Amino acid sequence: MKKPIIFLGPSLSHEKARKIFQADFRGPAKKGDLLRASGDIDDSTIVCLVDALFLQDYPPSPIEVYQLMLNKNIKLYGAASLGALRAVELEKFGMIGMGKIFELYKKGKLTADDEIAVTFVEGEHQLQSEAMIDIRFNLFLAHRMGIINEITKKTIAKVAKNIYFPYRNYTDILDQTQKQYPAISKDLKSFRTYIIKNRQSLKERDTIKLINYVKQLLTESNHNEFR
Repeated sequence: MKKPIIFLGPSLSHEKARKIFQADFRGPAKKGDLLRASGDIDDSTIVCLVDALFLQDYPPSPIEVYQLMLNKNIKLYGAASLGALRAVELEKFGMIGMGKIFELYKKGKLTADDEIAVTFVEGEHQLQSEAMIDIRFNLFLAHRMGIINEITKKTIAKVAKNIYFPYRNYTDILDQTQKQYPAISKDLKSFRTYIIKNRQSLKERDTIKLINYVKQLLTESNHNEFR
């Protein structure tokens, strides 16, 4: 069996991913990448779609992902980023979604592509902006910990949502919120201090969950082969 093919970065770095499991990690997918990968697929290959290009190039369309799924011998999984969105769109055709972000799209609590979209340095996959879903996640955690109140949580999220996704970063978001809503300055200062050391990523969590799941699948498959 060939190694699973996983289109990944920047939701989780390849370095961190390899510490969990040795797969065929490829960069974020762009239009045509899934079809080009079909030549590397045998009768039992697992393919995982996590990240894709949004601004730098066109991402794989639902039709392209569906065409890959016409090979009934592969298992196709999606999570965390565009993978989660495509898994919702193509679940009825057999694509398997995983993680909280997939669930949020499936339930209709998330609908817009920009919730998962980010920009990053190509090659290095280093983030240049923050995903809206991760901003919401960090605001949720800060509110739960008593760092900010409900009004501040909703206000920061509103300001962030109104910023075009390539320009979403905490410094600019908080600066704009401060200018527009000076009455919540105290909470904004607390969150600014908090986020520097406590930033979390729901996209990263979902990606780790997917990779661990695939690792477990293959471990069980290999164990059964030698029974």
